[in-house]
Amino acid sequence: MKNYRILIFLFLIQPVFAQTKLPFIRASSKRVAINDGGYFDKNAWSLSPQIKPDVFTADRTRKTKWVTFYTDIDSIKVKVKPGTRFNFVVVLNGKDSCFTQIASAIPPEATAKSNVAAHDTIPFVLTSYNAIAVKAIVNGTDTLTIHFDTGSWDFRLTKDAILKKTRLLSNRPGALSGATNPDYNKINKVFKIQMGHLVWNNPEVGVTTLTAHDMDGRFGWNLFEGKCVQIDYDKSIIIIHSKLPKELKGYTKSKLDFRNSFVIAKGNFEIGKNKFAGNFLMDTGADQAIILDSAWAASRNFAADLKLIKTTVLKNPRGVKFGIKVVLAPLLKINNIALTNIPTSILAGKNPAGFEINNFGNDLLKRFNMILDFKNDCLYLQPNKLMNMKYREGV
Repeated sequence: MKNYRILIFLFLIQPVFAQTKLPFIRASSKRVAINDGGYFDKNAWSLSPQIKPDVFTADRTRKTKWVTFYTDIDSIKVKVKPGTRFNFVVVLNGKDSCFTQIASAIPPEATAKSNVAAHDTIPFVLTSYNAIAVKAIVNGTDTLTIHFDTGSWDFRLTKDAILKKTRLLSNRPGALSGATNPDYNKINKVFKIQMGHLVWNNPEVGVTTLTAHDMDGRFGWNLFEGKCVQIDYDKSIIIIHSKLPKELKGYTKSKLDFRNSFVIAKGNFEIGKNKFAGNFLMDTGADQAIILDSAWAASRNFAADLKLIKTTVLKNPRGVKFGIKVVLAPLLKINNIALTNIPTSILAGKNPAGFEINNFGNDLLKRFNMILDFKNDCLYLQPNKLMNMKYREGV
């Protein structure tokens, strides 16, 4: 592949590209492969000349890494550090300029740092399906019920909620009556979402077909990047702290990791004399307790002597169906806190996440008041009043 060269654009550059010289690469196809810090995806990106800039957000990490874009005839390699953004242009078919930006998932820190700690509270209801349900006001007029999903990003609204509960569709009256088909690719701009006293202006909002049971949408962990998110199930509140709270009595601490921008914690099973350590995606959007990767479980012969509870089929937020079997795990430790007799789902086939990872669902996580420290990447857990509550699987 060729090294990038310099091209001067004098008139067509948007304000974010307000510089006289930009690196450029060439392409004759819209398809772009990306190597993001060692993870290669041959179908990662599609060039869009209409979007200026078209931003690729690299997977979250606090380490410096390389991100490489590969077109069918050229490439560009960029060093990505936390808080950095890199602008370049892809010239498609020798004529279309695709203004592109590679951005760190961690935004630049404010230049003026306040010594005053801020705390914002969002009340929630824990549903019977283990969803952390929050009232959200869209554009100052439409009230929706969305849930906090640590396995997701940004805001996602269901098609049904957009049509029936908001004014985001320009042809809404005709779509409601059935005279016209709703076009979810042309929804009106969401310029404001409010939850509690917290307000997001011009947020990223996507459309989804699936979310937690009876929810109008979901919101992800990255909305609180650089902050500490305290989920208190005893008081039914989420507190967003600008700094780690000083009062941490009763909490135990461990390190959070990130894989493909998913939030990852450590867990350890004990079955007799055998111990099974694993990485677990923190997934408050799942109503199960634990979901194990099929390859992880098979390579360790994990379920050989465990009681089978049932077999079933699940569906993820992308609509992908996957079979599972549910076994009874006698002991799990997370942050050195022990839980016993946990219904544990094992995938029957390939993990729909696309890589080997296990999941902690909210039927397990709800048993802890927790602090997700996205400033220092740490997890704090404290057993709460739900610790001995019966699991949804009924064991």
